Amino acid sequence: MASRMALRTHDVTLCLSPPVAARRRRRAGVRVLAVASTPSTVAAKVDNKKPFAPPREVHVQVTHSMPPQKIEIFKSLDDWARDNILTHLKPVEKCWQPQDFLPDPASDAFHDEVKELRERAKEIPDDYFVCLVGDMITEEALPTYQTMLNTLDGVRDETGASPTAWAVWTRAWTAEENRHGDLLNKYLYLTGRVDMRQIEKTIQYLIGSGMDPRTENNPYLGFIYTSFQERATFISHGNTARHAKDYGDLKLAQICGIIASDEKRHETAYTKIVEKLFEIDPDGTVLGLADMMKKKISMPAHLMFDGEDDKLFEHFSMVAQRLGVYTARDYADILEFLVNRWKVADLTGLSGEGSKAQDYLCTLAARIRRLDERAQSRAKKAGTMPFSWVYGRDVQL
Repeated sequence: MASRMALRTHDVTLCLSPPVAARRRRRAGVRVLAVASTPSTVAAKVDNKKPFAPPREVHVQVTHSMPPQKIEIFKSLDDWARDNILTHLKPVEKCWQPQDFLPDPASDAFHDEVKELRERAKEIPDDYFVCLVGDMITEEALPTYQTMLNTLDGVRDETGASPTAWAVWTRAWTAEENRHGDLLNKYLYLTGRVDMRQIEKTIQYLIGSGMDPRTENNPYLGFIYTSFQERATFISHGNTARHAKDYGDLKLAQICGIIASDEKRHETAYTKIVEKLFEIDPDGTVLGLADMMKKKISMPAHLMFDGEDDKLFEHFSMVAQRLGVYTARDYADILEFLVNRWKVADLTGLSGEGSKAQDYLCTLAARIRRLDERAQSRAKKAGTMPFSWVYGRDVQL
């Protein structure tokens, strides 16, 4: 999934009316209260009382918001998913593997190839490595994303090896995505440019912290979220490929590009699911899309922590914004792309609330862009920040 980066600009842009949305959701779903905890300092070591995850503010969580009768929609779509979604998977024997792009440890030329890789990496600046490491860490938290998909009512893998099309998709999608983190992790290890122990700690913290995309066990919201995320990841990896080419590392550009192509294929599958939901239940789907956008699409790695910087994800996102790897404008572009892809403006026969959601969605991208323009003037005043991933060296935010 995705450099899945939430920018500070998004915090301003997309929290448009969550209190209203939350009240509506609480009427529909079950409320789960979680304790909030605020860190006293930005760079404090983790509290001994919470040794497995950093303290985080946790909002009211809503569960099982989809009416039970709608579960039947997804059960009835199992054959459709088998014919239309599983086709976007590749057979394992036809898939690329990380070793295809790395020095062969069994080859006599292994040490020379590693030396060449390290020489190329010397020409790449730290701020790029911060973005690449953040992307890799996000990919490595894959267990969390499979867990998230298996919280969704009507499509979860009930046994761990269920033969339903939805369950087959989740397992096979996870298996394909698993190659992304493996490849980037091994490449970064070989460069010698990054502190692998700090990176490994960050991965462990992130998986332990989990994620809360606020999808409420609701597959309408879940598949909207994954549609957005896969496109965000496609864009982010595509941009790291472009930068790698500019820095002269064509092999790294190839690595990032091949990962981006996987994300694009997965995006196609998820957007096709939501397209089908718009066909079957346009009112429920447009309300779900508006709900997700009002809550803001939180990025999967928003709980990122390295044991030192409790605002690590924010700082990482600021670097990505500055380099153009993933920006607030990309966020707006993704929304606009999906609204057009799903033909939201052409929907008819909607309820009163559905029509309001339609109007909101069709004007939101322009609103985000206006707010982003204002935010950029403030962002230019940002200073530098040491990143443990690059041995504590200062990086421009």
